[in-house]
Amino acid sequence: MFADAFLNTEILREAWPILLDGLGRTALLSALVVPLGLLGGLILALLSLTRRRWLRWGVAVWVDVFRALPPLVLLVVVYAGLPFAGVEVSAWQAVATGFFLNTGAYYGEILRAGIASVPKGQMEAARSLGLSRPHALALVVLPQAVRNVLPDLVSNTLEVVKLTSLAAVVALPELLFQARQAQSVTYNATPIVAAAVIYFLLLWPFVRMLSRLENRQLASRR
Repeated sequence: MFADAFLNTEILREAWPILLDGLGRTALLSALVVPLGLLGGLILALLSLTRRRWLRWGVAVWVDVFRALPPLVLLVVVYAGLPFAGVEVSAWQAVATGFFLNTGAYYGEILRAGIASVPKGQMEAARSLGLSRPHALALVVLPQAVRNVLPDLVSNTLEVVKLTSLAAVVALPELLFQARQAQSVTYNATPIVAAAVIYFLLLWPFVRMLSRLENRQLASRR
């Protein structure tokens, strides 16, 4: 009975093509929202370095707001709320916008902490060699900052990839959406179990890489 309800090979064989189709969209979605989040985070981290107090306060408020808002709520507001303001958005646009706002805030805090961890003497030394401030940031400070917070960046990226399953709420046919569609047709949980296994196989290597990075970082501090 358990095997028929959760591990039915015949149903899995029938559902496999649409699960693969959903997996492809999940990969595309991840390839879209992760760079968008990193870009948004980098912009926020760099803006937080400004000498203008009002801009720093604005960045802090922006980060607090979009870290506090649940990503599911933000996604629904963008997808279902903007049309009332006359702005029609597709499912892809809604997900891209929602993830840019939410994950950008998290990446921004990670990168800001990474930049703060680099001794100020590094910037001064780079400037003394004739580099402009932007070049010093890009060539000297940011590489060290990213290295210092690499485990946090990888961890957040894992969370972002897992959060792509929220796209099912706006009917974007990623892996979870397709699995639920197959379940509704077959009245069987096997497609959902298969989707869970696919997510595990997809993300487990990155989980192991994260553990290795964390252990290496701890060892370097001893």
